[in-house]
Amino acid sequence: MSTPVVSIRDVANHAGVSVGTVSNVLNRPDIVAETTRTRVRAAIVELGFVPNDAARQLRRGRSRTLGLVVLDVANPFFTDIAKGVDDTTGSAGMAVIFCNSNGDVGRENAYLDLLEEQRVQGVLITPVETVNERLLRLRERGILVVVLDRRSPLPDLCSVSVDDRLGGELAVRHLVEAGHRRLAFVGGPWRLEQVRDRYHGGLKALQEAGLGAEHLRRLDIPSPTVAAGRDAVSRLLGLPRAARPTAVFCANDLIALGMLQGLTRQQVRVPEDIALVGYDDIEFAAAAAVPLSSVRQPRQRLGQTAAELLLDEAGDPAGHRHQQVVFEPELVVRESSQHRFGRD
Repeated sequence: MSTPVVSIRDVANHAGVSVGTVSNVLNRPDIVAETTRTRVRAAIVELGFVPNDAARQLRRGRSRTLGLVVLDVANPFFTDIAKGVDDTTGSAGMAVIFCNSNGDVGRENAYLDLLEEQRVQGVLITPVETVNERLLRLRERGILVVVLDRRSPLPDLCSVSVDDRLGGELAVRHLVEAGHRRLAFVGGPWRLEQVRDRYHGGLKALQEAGLGAEHLRRLDIPSPTVAAGRDAVSRLLGLPRAARPTAVFCANDLIALGMLQGLTRQQVRVPEDIALVGYDDIEFAAAAAVPLSSVRQPRQRLGQTAAELLLDEAGDPAGHRHQQVVFEPELVVRESSQHRFGRD
């Protein structure tokens, strides 16, 4: 048999005060006389009353929760971002609702609807495509928005991102300096701005080396996953040997790890036959069978900074200064790309 829920009215009756006085003790204790506060708190303890914090928050029009919407919860890059967010918001007494759009706009919008219904204080989001009307509507309704892993196109909307064009430059420049002239870029889906920026950064590195775009063959894949990376191997090895790339720059580490698996199964040596460079420098990159060179992003710091910007705006809307924070990536060279390749 369940125990009856103790209400605020039960506490008021037990303490011999009004419901309003109990509410003041819970929310504004400084305006209640000390003797009354002591009596009400004793009643709360004796009856085992648990305040309905959610109801109080909703009456105030805001909650102590934030929404975090990411592209792919299976990608450790976003898991690390989430840890950075949670570390920051947890110390501020906030909770995070973690949502996985799975790269689908419809699913993203459904989560945004849910978060709006929950009256979250703010939303941190890596949008599937771009900042759209749905996100702007959230702001109009008083819900703060910070864009993650993508630069905001609006000056009055905070964002935290990494210079992905520079990251692409670093990866391709490294491979060119190692002697490679036939390179491939494996990434997708193409609608993701991060994928496009990394590819165009690679083209810039080629241009600076006096090489044309034809030296970076683009292999589009449907998703940035290990499975898609494995599947891309057959396409790569299906090319005529004289045209086959000797080095591959992958749009993320999961793709690179999938390619490493596929190449190993086909007895293609990495890096002697084909060099590999990934992106993100997730924990698994260094632990791979052939340790993976990768463009490192400050993953947890991205999450921490985004959360700090949102909390700052929530705490001081008038004094808050909107920022578009852009971090610089760095290349971490490991065994997968260290072989010097002769020019042809």
